[in-house]
Amino acid sequence: MTGNKKRHIAILGSTGSIGTQALEVIATNREQFEVEVLTAQNNADLLIEQSIVFQPNTVVICNDKLYDKVFAALDPHGIKVYSGIQSLNSVVQMESIDIVLTALVGYAGLQPTIKAIQAGKPIALANKETLVVAGELITSLAARYGVNIYPVDSEHSAIFQCLVGEFHNLIEKIILTASGGPFRGKNKEFLKTVTKAQALKHPNWAMGAKITIDSATLMNKGLEVIEAKWLFNVRAEQIEVVVHPQSIIHSMVQFEDGSIKAQMGLPDMRIPIQFALSYPQRLKSDFPRFDFSKYPSLTFEKPDTETFVNLALAFKALEQGGNVPCIINAANEVAVAAFLQDQIGFLEISDVIASCMAKIPYLANPQYEDYVNTDVETRKIAAAMTDLKTVK
Repeated sequence: MTGNKKRHIAILGSTGSIGTQALEVIATNREQFEVEVLTAQNNADLLIEQSIVFQPNTVVICNDKLYDKVFAALDPHGIKVYSGIQSLNSVVQMESIDIVLTALVGYAGLQPTIKAIQAGKPIALANKETLVVAGELITSLAARYGVNIYPVDSEHSAIFQCLVGEFHNLIEKIILTASGGPFRGKNKEFLKTVTKAQALKHPNWAMGAKITIDSATLMNKGLEVIEAKWLFNVRAEQIEVVVHPQSIIHSMVQFEDGSIKAQMGLPDMRIPIQFALSYPQRLKSDFPRFDFSKYPSLTFEKPDTETFVNLALAFKALEQGGNVPCIINAANEVAVAAFLQDQIGFLEISDVIASCMAKIPYLANPQYEDYVNTDVETRKIAAAMTDLKTVK
């Protein structure tokens, strides 16, 4: 990082898994980073606690009902407090912000990311759904406004790190690694009866509920496939997924000469978060180090897309393009929420997504309003299916 100027960070979704780990990174690098904005949806208590520690210029609590509570706690500290999605869309444009970390969950990340790009703010992207839903729109806006998008997902960060110094060389193939989740090797008969408690026990990563369920269904990997297409300008046939249960190699890039570069290390989201915030510098850290002697065997296998249908559906959506990735994202968000509320079974998540893909009209060249309408329509159909349990 140049000179002694601190980077002023806006963290959208500071109370979630990525947001809290980002604050850990900032806390140990106070000479490099300053917290400018913190936002949360409902977790007012943690937002207040974070704000008192980090003293941001501004906070946004998106749930209007919690505004009075947050304001009363933070106004004495001289911290500006706003509420609602429109406030969120406004604060990301603040002149004092140097980089915006979008750590919101799901479709909610789309609009504020667009507003930040239009304000010329570099994006540290932890919200993969933004590129899944509207990848063509986001990448064209980023090009128009000269904005860099730095990936925070461990897999995409790994690819980005492999490409540093290689941007002039053509990619032959991207290889995304997947842990396989808690149900690796299980069949559909087993999956019929799994509970949310079982699905929420990820073997390697500590994440929020939604992304943990996505990992169990392999939809998280499917969303990452779509995100990779837009981040690295590759075609569907140039993206391969391999199951790597140890989660040590985070992803790989194969070049035209056949060489493969891999980025590896212990599973720790603070590393890709820190890299995105500090790029092109690597900051010293005290994170645990990888010990080869403790991992004498690293294994790889093909994903089972017949059992874990979501990954196949994501590849299909990527190949179809248009508004289809938006459809699968919205249907998946509703279906996962229904599963977490014990309204549908684990395997029904895929059924809901496939049904929505068949029912929602296809749009080859969607504009922003088309994405909004597709999202609304898909959620309506998916909600009706999960409430009535009409999908078997």
